[in-house]
Amino acid sequence: MRNAISATVTLTLLLAAGCKNNQSSTNAASSPSASNNGASSVAQVSPSLSPEDLGNLGAQIKKTPNDADKLLTQHGLNEQSFATAIRKVSEDPAAAKRYAAAYKSAS
Repeated sequence: MRNAISATVTLTLLLAAGCKNNQSSTNAASSPSASNNGASSVAQVSPSLSPEDLGNLGAQIKKTPNDADKLLTQHGLNEQSFATAIRKVSEDPAAAKRYAAAYKSAS
């Protein structure tokens, strides 16, 4: 069971990383200070999502990877803050089970 949870979390992180929008990285190269300020403000404002919310969001990203940035933004997250939230959930076995159940049911 622990392997399944680890695989689910890894898959979600890979999907989030793979769905990075090239245009945003181009903007970051042209204006790094503006980009960094925007990213940190999103991370600071991001709400604390439950493991179930993160599982549902991960499943939505898996279904529509082209909309990953939009989905994350709608939840007040960016790629980095989403990955951080997933890592925090994976540290708690009970929360990881809740995440995996929500991910599976939403897939």
